[in-house]
Amino acid sequence: MDALFSADGFLCRSITAVGDALWAYFLIAILIICALWFTFRSRGVQFRMFGEMFRLLGDSGKKEAGKKQVSSFQAFAVSVATRVGTGNLAGVATAIAVGGPGAVFWMWIIALLGSATAFVESTLAQLFKKKADDSYIGGPAYYISQGLKKPWLSVLFAVLISITFGLSYNSIQSNTICDAMQVAFGADPHLVGVLLCILSLTVIFGGIHRIAKVSSVIVPVMALGYLALALYVVISHADMIPQVVSLIVKDAFGITQIAGGGLGATVMNGIKRGLFSNEAGEGSAPNVAATASTSHPVKQGLIQALGVFTDTLLVCSCTAFIILFSGIDTNSGLNGIALTQAALEAEIGIFGKNFIAVAILLFAYSSIIGNYYYGEVNIRFLTSNKAVLNIYRILSGGVMVLFGAFASLDLVWSLGDLFMALLTACNLFAIIQLSGLVFRLLEDYMKQKKDGIKDPVFHKSQMPDADIDCWD
Repeated sequence: MDALFSADGFLCRSITAVGDALWAYFLIAILIICALWFTFRSRGVQFRMFGEMFRLLGDSGKKEAGKKQVSSFQAFAVSVATRVGTGNLAGVATAIAVGGPGAVFWMWIIALLGSATAFVESTLAQLFKKKADDSYIGGPAYYISQGLKKPWLSVLFAVLISITFGLSYNSIQSNTICDAMQVAFGADPHLVGVLLCILSLTVIFGGIHRIAKVSSVIVPVMALGYLALALYVVISHADMIPQVVSLIVKDAFGITQIAGGGLGATVMNGIKRGLFSNEAGEGSAPNVAATASTSHPVKQGLIQALGVFTDTLLVCSCTAFIILFSGIDTNSGLNGIALTQAALEAEIGIFGKNFIAVAILLFAYSSIIGNYYYGEVNIRFLTSNKAVLNIYRILSGGVMVLFGAFASLDLVWSLGDLFMALLTACNLFAIIQLSGLVFRLLEDYMKQKKDGIKDPVFHKSQMPDADIDCWD
């Protein structure tokens, strides 16, 4: 069993080789090209409408929502819950350990450009959402089916995202929690895995409303707590900021390579870990963006674009600075959450290591329940059979959480990278073809704003050529 799940086993080496080939020769170029095109075509929507994003975040959607419907803020919180997790604490550490400090620069770039991609995919999800009981449902499988009229591709996407998030990514979250608890408190990772199963299944069987409520409470508390501690570390080392930024930029372009075997590894690890963290273009956040009750599709697109900034430029940067300020040798063999814990322990003592363990428990737990919901949406797209959904719930919150407790760090991350590549390629293929609808919606939104309408409203009669179910 241990040999099968080990880092140097045949299974892990084979998965890593396939995943790295997809990233190196195909996906990175496509991601950047799409992000540049969306930024150009929207005239830099992520920059020129930055203030509007914050204004909209306060719009709870109560005017349009029924008693049980999901508000814009709750949808934002669930998506941030899946973004702000192991990718921010463990993923950043892995990127630096494997790709060097320069990987952080490429994480910044993919976030700045990728937020335009996040805007496009989440706006599309709102446009093509459907009514489901007392809330909404939607995502890439829905806009591929209705917008592109390609049922086979929508089924492929639904299968891929159900595997990627609800299964593969949940093993990463579990693996990170178990490692952190073992490093900080000497806890048995297998026992931690069992307890995590119980906690996850309790919320997962409660549905989207329970998931949204839990996330809207946990996310602000854990994010503010971690940011406060990180800000303390950054202020304490303010004199080192220019030095560290210079190191990141030089290493990003191969001027001073420290780890990872060259510029290619630096770029690839920065972009892979950046995408895992902020999910821009992956097709995940649109699944929860579609659940929000709002008056115009563009509103939720802007709010989800803000989530990319929050995740990478704030939380990921904090982790990177903590590691680089500490002076810990990133080639020492430490990786993942253990490296972040060691760095914070070097800064503020044993409290730092224990704090990270508790923080990652909350970060990753919220990600587990959010990841599951992305899978649920797409299982519902594939079938209405409740037995199938219940089996998926057990696999997502139970089996794969336990798998993460037993498997090696390298194996769970390699699986995640492979399925992330396949999923992202499928989603980008769809949104590049449907993006014209988004730019029309953006023009309509801006026109209403110029006409003095504070809260623009969309009606499906404004876009008769699109197969829209909602927006009456």
